Amino acid sequence: MSITPDLSTVVWRKSSYSDGSGGSCIEVVDGLQGVVPVRDSKVSDGAVLLIASTGWSTFVNSVKKGR
Repeated sequence: MSITPDLSTVVWRKSSYSDGSGGSCIEVVDGLQGVVPVRDSKVSDGAVLLIASTGWSTFVNSVKKGR
């Protein structure tokens, strides 16, 4: 069984890899156990992707390596 975390009081952080011109921006939430919420910063009340922490770490490390 999976439980969706309460995101009503979390602090969203804009990704350092987001486009500085306001075009391609994502926000993430740090510090939740087992999951990293991700959303489009231009649509703050829109859909949120919940990505497993291990998958998110793999993705970020791949981006840093230019893959």
